[in-house]
Amino acid sequence: MSELRQRRGEGDGNEKLETAGESDHVDSEEEKVLEEKYVDELAKTLPQGTDKTPEILDSALSGLSSRWRNWVIRGIFTWLMIGAFCLLIYGGPLALMITVLCVQVKCFEEIINIGYAVYRVHGLPWFRSLSWYFLLTSNYFFYGENLIDYFGVVINRTPRKAANLNSRKTAIRSSHHNPLSTRHMTLRREAAAKIDYASVCLIWFIVPVSMIICNDVMAYVFGFFFGKTPLIKLSPKKTWEGFIGGGVSTVAFGLVLSYLMSQYPYLVCPIEYSDSLGRMTMDCEPSQLFRLHEYTPPQFLQPLMKVVGMEKFNMYPFMIHSLALSIFSSVIGPFGGFFASGFKRAFKIKDFGDVIPGHGGIMDRFDCQFLMATFVNVYITSFIRTATPQKLLQQVYNLKPEQQLQLFYALKESLEHRNILNTLP
Repeated sequence: MSELRQRRGEGDGNEKLETAGESDHVDSEEEKVLEEKYVDELAKTLPQGTDKTPEILDSALSGLSSRWRNWVIRGIFTWLMIGAFCLLIYGGPLALMITVLCVQVKCFEEIINIGYAVYRVHGLPWFRSLSWYFLLTSNYFFYGENLIDYFGVVINRTPRKAANLNSRKTAIRSSHHNPLSTRHMTLRREAAAKIDYASVCLIWFIVPVSMIICNDVMAYVFGFFFGKTPLIKLSPKKTWEGFIGGGVSTVAFGLVLSYLMSQYPYLVCPIEYSDSLGRMTMDCEPSQLFRLHEYTPPQFLQPLMKVVGMEKFNMYPFMIHSLALSIFSSVIGPFGGFFASGFKRAFKIKDFGDVIPGHGGIMDRFDCQFLMATFVNVYITSFIRTATPQKLLQQVYNLKPEQQLQLFYALKESLEHRNILNTLP
């Protein structure tokens, strides 16, 4: 075949092939130029949040330089967002879950608006509609029904709850005769832990989010006053001084915040339904993670501890986990921002939106949070979450009746063999 192509390529045919190759090359270059021009025009039309400020602030800060003007605006809206976050914490797990959903939708909207403006030039049909359909179905997959599991009991009072539980058992058992229902239950179980750690207890949600906030703020402060050495080309304003200063501050902040929050049952107890109170409650006996334990320092630190007169010290075990989270948020967390910076530079835009003056869009503030949330979910699943009687019982309900009986007789035999069942009154 190669010899045949060479023979056909001799003479005039060869010249025609070269001409065709050159024309193809010219066309591809023209397409690249057109796409670059389109991206340049797109960058001018997309909203830029750091350049959009309220008129009152514009007039009040007109005498400041652009550098200090941006500093003041960012500081004002940073404190406003921190205050709003504290109000959401006071609202409890349901308020936080709804906020997470709203933030996700807004971030998705900002990215889709850019994607729609770019891919519209290629004539891709139903791009926006298919994107929103994907968001809705993925939300249902990950944590749609979990909200009903956790908070639906508020509507269904105790008498109705038992009836609903029986009907649920019947539905689960009948699902074994329907392959689609079985697949639905499997997907539901696999997705149960996605937003679940906010309902495990609030501290697992508040501390990681606060660490990212602290890292962003302190990295900006250290970079603003001491930054001289560029950190990465994707984000020219980020410096090594800000990266290191933000990391050290985050580790210290995480340990102090964990120590303080471990003392409050509202933050360390999971949300549960109380039959006596008839409502959801967050009052419990704290687990071992949130009780003070006495520790002996490692051998290489003992001489230093003796100097300060502390051969042993008390701390909450959760602070050890907090140290791991703070290190991740300091070292790996900023790479979420680096990825977002690379995405924005590809489209030659400064911000994803203009919702937050001085900061940009919602995605500009939550780019690192998504990476941190993924790590916390994996961390809790791997090291923290253990099987509970409620979860095991739910899995037993999913078994076939003969399998449930087999498990019952095996458990009964084990309890009798260990003289546990015989000693019960």
